This record gives sequence, structure tokens and C-alpha cells, in this order.
Amino acid sequence: MSASTPAHPVLKAQYAAPSFEQKIVTPAHAAERVRALAQPLVFTNGVFDVLHRGHVTYLSQARALGASLFVALNSDASTRRLNKGADRPINRLEDRLAVIASLAAVDAVTWFEEDTPLALIRALRPGVLVKGGDWQPGAIVGAADVQGWGGTVHSIPFLHQKSTTALLEAIRKN
Repeated sequence: MSASTPAHPVLKAQYAAPSFEQKIVTPAHAAERVRALAQPLVFTNGVFDVLHRGHVTYLSQARALGASLFVALNSDASTRRLNKGADRPINRLEDRLAVIASLAAVDAVTWFEEDTPLALIRALRPGVLVKGGDWQPGAIVGAADVQGWGGTVHSIPFLHQKSTTALLEAIRKN
């Protein structure tokens, strides 16, 4: 069934929407949702386009640094501005939100249209800010803000040398 095809009325009535969809929150309601989450709040962001082992390991490790994990995804337009390739993102924002929300490590997920999530970080005031091992802690967007209000900043080393770009290159080769 395509996304544009309406669900069969009997099937729609028989099966409830997946509970993980409740983890998806609009940027306008993100601060309200954060107030309901256990503290300290861990914040991370990224594209998370084609989910792989590196992503899920990283998100699980990030979650372990606090009491709840809030993930912000680059919108489709924001992703295109990152110069990851003309065909990126592969998965549209609504699909990436659902996949990330379905992960047990994630407590809430939203998106941002800007090039960086700085405004969102300032609005949510996380106690812990995290990015992957390719980022130096001082270079992480929002690091100075988070440290300024007493939070910590972490760059989690990669355990699995995986990347969506490399995965897509391998698929295209074959």
C-alpha cells in the first residue's frame, strides 16, 4: 500500500497507531515535551537517513549518559544543504522521524529547518549534549551554551566504522 493510498477502513479500525509515534513532537512543542521527560536530558542531532549499526550503537550510548534522550533531525531541506549528495536524504523526514522514534533508547524526536540545531538546544537547555566521534567537543554546535548552564558535552567514539554515505556507495557499486 502506498503512502497516498488510504488505509482500508476495517484495517484502520482494527489496528491502533504504533505507540512510538507519540514520541514524535513538533519543534513548537519540543520544550513542553522536555519538561515531562526525566532529567538530565541528553540531546543529540543528525540526519539519521539510512539507519545502521553505528547509529543505533551511538544512540544507545548517548542515552546512557542521562535519564532521557531527545533527538533532533535535520529536515529534508537542511539535509540537502549539508552537501551529502544530490539524492539525500534517501528517506523523507516523516519516515526518519518514525524510525528514530521506534528505538527504545529514544524518548522524543523532533526536527529543525535551520542549518544547525542551536535555537532548539537553547530552547530545550539539555544537561548533556552529544555528537559522534568525528566531532571535537568544543566544535559541537551549542557546546558553549550547554557548558555555560552547567551541562556537559561529549563526543562518543565510533565503535563501528559505519556511515550512510559509505553504505550508499557500496550499494551503488553493486
